[in-house]
Amino acid sequence: MNVGIIGGGTMGSGIAQVAATSGCKVKLYDTNQEALERAESSLGKILNRLIKKGRIDSNEKNRIQGNISYVDNFRDLADSHLTIEAIIENIDIKKKVFAELETYVADDCIIASNTSSLSIASIAASLKKPERCVGIHFFNPAPLMKLVEVIPAIQTSYETLEKAIDTIASWKKTVAVAKDTPGFIVNRVARPFYGEALRIYEEGLADFATIDHSLKLLGGFRMGPFELMDFIGNDVNYTVTETIFTAFYFDPRYKPSFTQKRFAEAGYLGRKSGIGYYEYDENGKKVETLDVNSNIVDSALSEIIFNRVLVMLINEAADALFLNIASAEDIDNAMTKGVNYPKGLLAWADEKGIDWCVSELDQLYNEYHEDRYRCSPLLRKMSRENKRFFN
Repeated sequence: MNVGIIGGGTMGSGIAQVAATSGCKVKLYDTNQEALERAESSLGKILNRLIKKGRIDSNEKNRIQGNISYVDNFRDLADSHLTIEAIIENIDIKKKVFAELETYVADDCIIASNTSSLSIASIAASLKKPERCVGIHFFNPAPLMKLVEVIPAIQTSYETLEKAIDTIASWKKTVAVAKDTPGFIVNRVARPFYGEALRIYEEGLADFATIDHSLKLLGGFRMGPFELMDFIGNDVNYTVTETIFTAFYFDPRYKPSFTQKRFAEAGYLGRKSGIGYYEYDENGKKVETLDVNSNIVDSALSEIIFNRVLVMLINEAADALFLNIASAEDIDNAMTKGVNYPKGLLAWADEKGIDWCVSELDQLYNEYHEDRYRCSPLLRKMSRENKRFFN
């Protein structure tokens, strides 16, 4: 298969590596020659590290590199069977790129976007053959993260969807099919991990380190929400939240935080700026001087923090299922394989008990009287009927 990747940044380069490793002939396109040179150099370094770790040998390195060529003209993508766009999250720019690309590729070439939250239907509308358009959303770093969300627009043909699913599965990725709604699965369901943690901080219940410690200790999360926001970048994470909040007609469940907005405005972006919710050294390692002393964290407070964030995550996952965004299996796969959650949220709901979930949410709603804490109708119905998500 001939694959065209549009965008020579980190994500585009990562997708190119995945496709090339699977035996595809890949053309990585960018108008910036320096970006292409960086992408080629970076791939060489990544493959050399894999050789040192014993995961590949020099022959495999040469094979992967030989499967990728670097181009700066759209005409070079004319023989592509599949193209994946991985450029800036600006829908007007994407639509312009798609409309131009369509003039060069064959009628049966699938044109896909790696957007994390923008409307696939809107992007597809820029094409003369919108039925060939589909969302194919990888997670960073693309070679390591197992999950890929595949998102059909209302215009997407069944044939296009099936080809996209089969192709990504052949690249040894776990496919989760999602409805074309803001944030798809992961970026929608994950919002409370950040939003509720920020709300807890703004209420003065706990500081950044205590909240992070509670989620890691009791939940088994690899990173706490503030560590993760610093890793992602407060500017990027805030923009995603604001985009989803706007796209959902200002639903209070997705309301952004002034704390994060001010940190982004101040340039406290996290690891990439050296300071965010924590301080970082020149190597991007967190300076531990301000970190929590786990011996003095109140266990009852930790449980309150963990339960509050967890039940909000579960509620979001349940509502995604209620609104047919994806299947229960795909939702849980998305969260464990897309953002490395220790458990699927719906399976976690079964473990904690559906009645417990409803009770916790109702307590929050009764305390705040905010629609932010409304219980998903699906959870309430399952509680009445004594049902579980999985048998």
